[in-house]
Amino acid sequence: MRLLCTILLAMAAVATGCSGRNNGDGKVPMSKESLIRANKGLVTIDHERIEAFAERHQWEMGTTETGLWYQIYDHGDGDSARIGLIANMNYTVSLLDGTVCYSSDSTGSKSFVIGHGGVESGLEEAILMMRVGDKARFIMPPHLAHGLPGDNNKIPARSTIVYQVELLNLTDCENKND
Repeated sequence: MRLLCTILLAMAAVATGCSGRNNGDGKVPMSKESLIRANKGLVTIDHERIEAFAERHQWEMGTTETGLWYQIYDHGDGDSARIGLIANMNYTVSLLDGTVCYSSDSTGSKSFVIGHGGVESGLEEAILMMRVGDKARFIMPPHLAHGLPGDNNKIPARSTIVYQVELLNLTDCENKND
């Protein structure tokens, strides 16, 4: 938390004092470079928090180039997920502190068309790693989850979320009403 505050204070200092220029409205614009540095700092903080969380739980996880952390801990033998199919899954979404935000236990299973949006970008990426019957956990940093604003409901701003997923079945979109 202290590191996050330091980065945010540094961003404020850069925004208010580096160039002395303003655009006529009394506001000093942030440079693209300072925004990139601040973003890299936040990504580093997120990575360190996720790594510590996974180590505390003794989860051996892989990571993708986008920053998604994953572990398929129970392998099914069904079809592999692919873009255009409807994925139906049981799930639990929680915060790193263990707070459960959403769960199929209370809302029912979740279905979505893979590759058509409407869910977290991290979930789109995650589901494509799975086969029917797989059980997996995914840790999504804010940029793959709900970003800066959160979901305006149960997931706070800039939250890392943990998805526990069981892929129940895959259906072709054209067979949805059969």
